[in-house]
Amino acid sequence: MKIRTITTGISLSSTKEIEKIRQASEFNQQAKLIIEEQGYEVQTTRIATNSWEEYLYGLSKSEIINQVKIIEEVCQNLNISFFSLGYASQPETIALIPDIIKNTSIFYTSSKIGDTPKESLRDRFSGINFENARESAKVIQRISQESEHGYGNFHFCAWANCKSGIPFFPTAYHEGETSFAIGLELCDLVMQAFSDADDIPDAEEKLKLILDKELTKVEAIAQIISEKFAIEYKGIDTSLAPSLGKEESIAFAYEKIMDGKFGHQGTLAISGMLTRVLKNVSVKICGYSGLMLPVCEDVGLAARANEETYNITNLLSYSAVCGCGLDTVPIPGNITIEKITAILIDMATLAIKLDKPLSARLFPIPGKKAGEMTAFTSPYLVNCRIFNVE
Repeated sequence: MKIRTITTGISLSSTKEIEKIRQASEFNQQAKLIIEEQGYEVQTTRIATNSWEEYLYGLSKSEIINQVKIIEEVCQNLNISFFSLGYASQPETIALIPDIIKNTSIFYTSSKIGDTPKESLRDRFSGINFENARESAKVIQRISQESEHGYGNFHFCAWANCKSGIPFFPTAYHEGETSFAIGLELCDLVMQAFSDADDIPDAEEKLKLILDKELTKVEAIAQIISEKFAIEYKGIDTSLAPSLGKEESIAFAYEKIMDGKFGHQGTLAISGMLTRVLKNVSVKICGYSGLMLPVCEDVGLAARANEETYNITNLLSYSAVCGCGLDTVPIPGNITIEKITAILIDMATLAIKLDKPLSARLFPIPGKKAGEMTAFTSPYLVNCRIFNVE
């Protein structure tokens, strides 16, 4: 098990509050050292802010771009490699996201396209912001056209029903006083439990025992850090963050206890079981705490995508019983805004109907069609066949 991220959240009221960024960076480094002293590998430390609409309010487009460039320079001087600007929730600010991504290199951001409506409004509103969904589709398309191989969309997602405190990017945003959360890479523990299991019930029991034991150790360290620095500990996001290692692929782990390949019958049942375990561990959880199925971040998922054992519709159906939505899904470069919008609305509908956090990080690949291969050069992504979108 590895620590994928220590993510510290801060609230900014203006871009002049550089000291908060410096303090968060120093805290991250101290927390990283403490965790590493206990024998864990910490892959990244990250900072997430409140919605950038709040601290860049009233500025023109050129002023916003200038300010984010200043913030990025500060971050780079502090050796910060992962920084989330939070989300945009208005069509006019969502429309600025491609310019932010094009003019920066370490920033991540997102758009809010829906939330579970308040009880008093349930009969009148679906909770989906259709205008935001369409604007987000335009953003996804434009980013793909303005970045090499469409890679810029790695830094953006659209989400529905996601609360603050998620440590994973690009959904991460913050509210309130400074706090931190931990995201893990757990696929090796899933592979371990499933390799020794006879069937799904046996796998569930073995996985829960392993996770309870290992996560309790991490939580104890996090609580020590919280007390030492007087910074609130929000919990562990138990989502199964992916690994590019074959022996830690979530898809190949599934296949240890199913008669067939990932995407075949039984996949939905295992997805539901995994989420049940992840949400019922004996530690404080936060964020998604569900099953991640990021197509281009897992060698097994990519391999099965190449074999067409599952499709986008399957991924959405798995989201109904698990976690995080559609992540790093490659789609044809000539896809229409209408089709991207429809995918986002489907995702938001599930999130609101089931009252769960879901997001969509889609990769239209410029100049390529369904069935062709992506050509990413990023160390964070594996190439695979582009999905067909009917």
